[in-house]
Amino acid sequence: MVFRTLQLLRRTRTGFFEPGLLIDRDLELIEPSARFIDAYMRAAVHPSCIDDPAVKATRRDLLSYINRNPRGRHDAEPANGRSAMYSFWMRLLPNFNPAVEIAGRISLRLGTSEDLRMYLGHLGYNVHAPARGQHLAERASRLLLPLAKKHGMPELWITANPDNIASRRTCERLGATYVDTVTLPDNHPLYIAGDREKCRYRIGL
Repeated sequence: MVFRTLQLLRRTRTGFFEPGLLIDRDLELIEPSARFIDAYMRAAVHPSCIDDPAVKATRRDLLSYINRNPRGRHDAEPANGRSAMYSFWMRLLPNFNPAVEIAGRISLRLGTSEDLRMYLGHLGYNVHAPARGQHLAERASRLLLPLAKKHGMPELWITANPDNIASRRTCERLGATYVDTVTLPDNHPLYIAGDREKCRYRIGL
């Protein structure tokens, strides 16, 4: 697969890096910003997204998120066990006439905690229904691998629900190794949200 990560990665004062342009043909990873809220909202009201809770957001929700996490960068919250994280929106370039411009989102969590290795994973993604079938989760994940390497991470973990066949195949296409399936503790936020087990996949960097 041909993809490119442009510009040098430069560390900022807050410990994040400048990733530059993240582009794979028609796919571009962009920082969440007010400029693209209209495009995000058009995806949210697409007929195939009506029953997808992962897409639902109001304009106010999106603006609040952007204000809390400028440029999609989440600072670590050690007291809450939360790691630092980059978040990006998947944008399909308009000159390719996509069904929706904002095709989903992807996050890269930083660190080596047990929670990341066992349950949350370092990479989290969601692709909106009208943009599925183009391996966007895989392609977006590949674009973030150099960023993870720059942070000195020796490996990445991805977790998926056992019945999420699409996500598990994404892991396989990335070359990730299936390690095991674990049961979530009943006090874990993912358990409270309805998940019960996680399949764990590892990518060596």
